[in-house]
Amino acid sequence: MRNSTWQKSSYSGSNADCVEVQAVDGVIELRESDEGDVIVRITTPKFAKFLQGAKAGEFDHLITNI
Repeated sequence: MRNSTWQKSSYSGSNADCVEVQAVDGVIELRESDEGDVIVRITTPKFAKFLQGAKAGEFDHLITNI
């Protein structure tokens, strides 16, 4: 079952430079919108843990220049 509907964050607005995600056969795929042929794949449970960490602010130190 292949799903090719990429989704980007609403925080990206109309900016084309964003990270897009999609779920395909129990795996999450991530890509940069301007590098669509480079795709990173991660399991759904690992992605869920990453999102939990991101929501908790664990990676905020990486984006201090924004």
